[in-house]
Amino acid sequence: MNTGKSVRKKFLSKGPKIVAIGGGTGLSILLRGMKEYTSNITAIVTVADDGGGSGILREDLDMLPPGDIRSCILALANTEPTMARLLQYRFKEGSLKGQNFGNLFIAAMNEIYGSFEVAVRETCNVLAVTGKVLPVTLEKVKLHAVLKNGEKVHGESNIPLINKAMSSQIDHVYIEPEISFPMKEAIDAIEEADAIVLGPGSLYTSVIPNLLIKDMADTISAADGIKIYISNVMTQPGETDGYSLWDHVNAIIYHSREDLIDYVIANVEEIPEETLKKYSEDGATPVIFSKEDEEKLNSIGIGIIKENLIDIKKNYIRHDSIKLCEIITRMAKEKRAKKAFD
Repeated sequence: MNTGKSVRKKFLSKGPKIVAIGGGTGLSILLRGMKEYTSNITAIVTVADDGGGSGILREDLDMLPPGDIRSCILALANTEPTMARLLQYRFKEGSLKGQNFGNLFIAAMNEIYGSFEVAVRETCNVLAVTGKVLPVTLEKVKLHAVLKNGEKVHGESNIPLINKAMSSQIDHVYIEPEISFPMKEAIDAIEEADAIVLGPGSLYTSVIPNLLIKDMADTISAADGIKIYISNVMTQPGETDGYSLWDHVNAIIYHSREDLIDYVIANVEEIPEETLKKYSEDGATPVIFSKEDEEKLNSIGIGIIKENLIDIKKNYIRHDSIKLCEIITRMAKEKRAKKAFD
């Protein structure tokens, strides 16, 4: 048994260096699959969240929001099932109602060490995390949106709600403070990566906020690793209503630079009607791409990888993380081999 674990650990340690950038459920699903292929993973996570339990802790304790960080830590953790359940537990009654125990754990570590950076690192150590989980910045950034109707929305959690209520679209998002600096460890990981992955996840509230941090877009663009954007399977009400694949990519380019992405991974698998019906009631539709989208992407040097990537569980649509990670790992290994040959 121990020999098998040792062999597997050695195998994973030789895997490609993967940097995954984003936040929310999409990033944690990707990470859960990726740790089966390599232990050289760095998750760079947005800290713009200001809603729910994370928002309360952010306000009450003047700390960075722990929610997305917690989800990524648990995705990469190698811990007992009971511990995993404990850290996912959400209180149902009393003054702690709605709070997640894992968030409180990170908050306690933050108080003990007096540093969010150290708190995250020590939490990763306690839970035997594969790779690293890093906040993109240690500064308390706030996300704002300007809608196409001219209205401004303040706060990450308000953006999809107010935008949906106004039936507008997002023109652009920005952060305050306008100049916020990334963690050096995050920049180093990007520079050393075989592959840098954006998404999947909420376009304007999970993916793009990371690119607004000073030097992040330029560092990604200049890095030797292959740059991959994983397109969402479904549009997100209040954020990407009616968006095509090109619309997603164009929004990223608008907030960063045209040479940021080498490849887009897109789903081409049809989704069962009964599942689509549930999503359509909320206003979500499949993200599709036309020949015109493909031509636009190719014209700026972005390749498209088309694959069946749907995983439906309990009528919820998710990416098939195993298929997704197989594609990313293969591309990263090819890039590493090419670098070694050059």
